[in-house]
Amino acid sequence: MKTLCSLLCFWISIQCFAQSDPRVYEIINAVSSERIEKDVTTLVGFGTRHTLSDTISEKRGIGAARRWIKSEFDKISSNCNDCLEVFYQKDLVKEGDGRRIIKDVWVVNVVAIQRGTKYPNRFIIMSGDIDSRVSDPVDFTSDSPGANDNASGMAGTIEAARVLSKYQFESSIIFVGLSGEEQGLYGGRGLTAHAKEKGWDIVGILNNDMIGNITGVDGVVSNRDFRIFSEPVPPTETEDERQARRFYGGEVDGISRQLARYVHKTTRAYMPEMNPMLIYRLDRFGRGGHHRPFNDAGFAGIRIMEAHENYTQQHQDIRVEDGIAYGDVLEHVNFEYAKKLTAVNAISLASIAWGPPAPSTVEIGGIVEPSTKLKWNKVDGAAGYKIYWRDTTSPTWDNFKYVGDVTEHTLDGIVIDNYFFGVASVGKDGHESPVVFPNKVFR
Repeated sequence: MKTLCSLLCFWISIQCFAQSDPRVYEIINAVSSERIEKDVTTLVGFGTRHTLSDTISEKRGIGAARRWIKSEFDKISSNCNDCLEVFYQKDLVKEGDGRRIIKDVWVVNVVAIQRGTKYPNRFIIMSGDIDSRVSDPVDFTSDSPGANDNASGMAGTIEAARVLSKYQFESSIIFVGLSGEEQGLYGGRGLTAHAKEKGWDIVGILNNDMIGNITGVDGVVSNRDFRIFSEPVPPTETEDERQARRFYGGEVDGISRQLARYVHKTTRAYMPEMNPMLIYRLDRFGRGGHHRPFNDAGFAGIRIMEAHENYTQQHQDIRVEDGIAYGDVLEHVNFEYAKKLTAVNAISLASIAWGPPAPSTVEIGGIVEPSTKLKWNKVDGAAGYKIYWRDTTSPTWDNFKYVGDVTEHTLDGIVIDNYFFGVASVGKDGHESPVVFPNKVFR
């Protein structure tokens, strides 16, 4: 019996080290560039999806677009035994609320929830934006195809829902089309408020905004590079937490940064041909995206997008000027690339939703000692835990030790001064929670 137990423990340890689940490769292979192309083409076909555009027409404007998106989620749900809860979440935004709101408008998000079997109130979210714009942000009548910005992200979200609806997960996944992004991130603000009102336990949001362009304005062409933007620490941190960082570190170890590292690690493990670039910034310089309202509320949130933007194809009237063709039109979207970034999202969502929750409390000690001590709370559903550590200048968790089903461990010979540390829960099939940076110190 002792030998059998030893072998079982060894097998579990190997599974946790291997980080390989054949279902993840199935998910990657199931994502279809043809379906993404069809969906982007349909969204472009609505002429404009400006937040203030027509809501009555069946063929043009944001109303027709969001009804079509809901119908796609409904179809997916009907094909999986009604596994998705599909609904509109909306808020009335009054004229003058912002400089880009020139009339009263209902900002309507389209939400599809795939409930988890064990943690139905624990959510990981993938979002795309429904709306589009041209050069003038309040021009809601001109053609605004928004093929890459952001029909690509919206189509990727729908496709991820198609693929992941074939599986069951312990935690819930939300697929959402957010509106009002170009007018001031109104859809994200509305859904964040809704989530807080409902008491949702949000692991984080993967915001996809422009995932289809491979030819940069700088001349770089790449169908493998992509960026993951994340803020360093939540803006909701307390003064005590800020003061603690001065002495214990953690300036680049907030919850959004850990979510970004999780996507980076998952991509490296299962899609090594891709080059995920961790960008240590909330978003592009001086610009914004729909993960920010979640960050503002204290939730983890990251932006996933192409690495090489082309500004002639963003927020532009369709025209030819000085020999340059401006406009966000269909011909500039690379659907094979959009497929890859959709797969990056899908496998990250699945890995988190298959994994256990993260420890809520991680304590660290070892001041003036030749070792580092860590303690954490026991997590329901965790088969064991991993301690991660890295050089203080490294962007990624480069070292780990699987320590089994315990709630404390001492890393002998590893001096606390020289590294940063974290703990992740590990499920029985090897899927992990995001890493939790120590949030308490003991002596």
